[in-house]
Amino acid sequence: MKSTEVIAKELVRTLKKKGLTIATAESITAGGLAAAITEISGSSAVFLGGTIAYSDAIKTKILGVPKRLITKHSAVSEEVALAMATAVRAEFKSDFAISTTGVAGPGKAYGKKAGTVWIAIVSKSTQQAIALDISGDRATVRHATIESALAAFSRILSA
Repeated sequence: MKSTEVIAKELVRTLKKKGLTIATAESITAGGLAAAITEISGSSAVFLGGTIAYSDAIKTKILGVPKRLITKHSAVSEEVALAMATAVRAEFKSDFAISTTGVAGPGKAYGKKAGTVWIAIVSKSTQQAIALDISGDRATVRHATIESALAAFSRILSA
């Protein structure tokens, strides 16, 4: 797999070339995804901003994720990941949005084991959610989530 920096550089270059923008809504990655993108020179032309919604209350209050989704499916679910991405895309008026939610560990949360992750990518014409089951410690899970989100977005952009 390509390094996070290499993937982020390719994404920024492709987004610039296509005149597209991106925003992020992050829980498990706590801003790491936005940091990976904005580490790239020129990213200000494509990255509009992001929201770190680490708590369920912020997912509901700031992003507008319906509380019933969190209650019914948990914050670590396809439904909530898609709602987060959809909300941040609308808020920032970006072409694309990526969200991350999951359990970094070391223990369980929401009845789900550490390493359970959902990534969602949305645009006007795309809604894709990806489930991951990542092994490793907290840092490994978070880093692998960032890498996986960038790689998935790269595949969507080049399709």
